Amino acid sequence: MTTVLIVDDEPQILRALQINLHAHGYTVVPAPNGTAALLAAQTHAIDVVVLDLGLPDMDGLEVIAGLRGWTEVPIIVLTARHGSLDVVEALDAGADDYVTKPFGLDELLARLRAASRRAGAQAAEPLVETPEFTVDLANKRVTRRGEAVRMTPTEWNVLELLVRNPGRLVSQQQILSEVWGPAYAKETHYLRVYMAQLRRKLEADPGNPVHLLTEAGMGYRFSP
Repeated sequence: MTTVLIVDDEPQILRALQINLHAHGYTVVPAPNGTAALLAAQTHAIDVVVLDLGLPDMDGLEVIAGLRGWTEVPIIVLTARHGSLDVVEALDAGADDYVTKPFGLDELLARLRAASRRAGAQAAEPLVETPEFTVDLANKRVTRRGEAVRMTPTEWNVLELLVRNPGRLVSQQQILSEVWGPAYAKETHYLRVYMAQLRRKLEADPGNPVHLLTEAGMGYRFSP
């Protein structure tokens, strides 16, 4: 099932979209403001974001910027603002599409289907290759110099999150929340142990990694 993050400060809209999208086979994660939206995006596997630009705690453009710092998840903007400048700014900030309020459910569903298709096409490359190792995302396999590398489920989950965000800083909190759960968001020692194990298995020189990089005090980065 496709998971949609709905960000809107109007409770009746959140409730209506939850009911209607669920009836059409979607899983809905609601967020009433920008802060909750950014947290939800880190703690759930979100496929599409539907974002109202007019939020009580921050501008929708700030939410787009926050998301685009680490994910390419499709973003559909909801706007009651009829000036084209707002839409242009949202698209320039990284949004993929927009719907103007009031909107029909059929229109939103069509935009969701289109966004999901585009995301699927972008994710069609199942192999991530480096000079040292290859990650087969479709089959959840890792090989190094032609030999299969045994991965524990946790090692795989950490590695997959990093390689799906090549070149981007993935925060410690995000990795801990997605792999272990939100209750473990501060248990950074888990990450140090598992990153050391992954480097021993995949890096030519684990003490001087070139693919699984540490950004001190912030997180980790995968460099192909």
